[in-house]
Amino acid sequence: MLLEVKNLNAYYGKSHVLHGANLNVGKGEIVALLGRNGSGRSTTAKAIMGMVECKGSVRWQGAETLGKKPFEIAHMGIGYVPENRDIFPKLTVEQNLLLGQKGSGKGSRWSFNDMYTMFPRLKERQHTEAGVLSGGEQQMLTLCRTLMGDPELIIIDEPTEGLAPKIVALVGEYLKNLKARGVSVLLIEQKLTIAMAISDRALVMGHGSIVFDGTPAMLRADVAIRKEWLEV
Repeated sequence: MLLEVKNLNAYYGKSHVLHGANLNVGKGEIVALLGRNGSGRSTTAKAIMGMVECKGSVRWQGAETLGKKPFEIAHMGIGYVPENRDIFPKLTVEQNLLLGQKGSGKGSRWSFNDMYTMFPRLKERQHTEAGVLSGGEQQMLTLCRTLMGDPELIIIDEPTEGLAPKIVALVGEYLKNLKARGVSVLLIEQKLTIAMAISDRALVMGHGSIVFDGTPAMLRADVAIRKEWLEV
């Protein structure tokens, strides 16, 4: 198992957000983390990345990461794409991608060419400042910049939020491409359609803990779980 999270409790000051969450992600697996807003999904991502105060255990390829700094966790091979896209607005598309590389970038399974093949629009705009890109283009750029660091696992928080259906489909193809190249994905997503279509397993979070872990087919069949934890 690449990533194993056990009995994870996370806090924002005195506010207890995660209550003993347990989850795992295997090699080359796409795992969707579903749930309503406020259920603790984004906090789970931040806890894995060492960005919030937490207790419990987060093991990456057998090594405990709890207590490490975010940059140390990233260097171990976990990429993180936050919900707010975090591009560098005054740098060009190409400069943003360059910043994503670890060291010289030699030995990485991903090249600039790979990024431009996946998202031709980025190639067209490679010398454009990232701040003037559309929301969809900025999302593509954030995804690609994270990939340039050659992670074994990418945690992606709400990649399709606010995007047009055509761009949502592109993001879905991107995630399938990652899986085909052996990269694991923990996908935090509100849109059930894309999550169910591309994931190997679906987790449902409610009140800071995992209330369901199974295949998309099992989740489709479980009306009670969907009604209680997912449907508005």
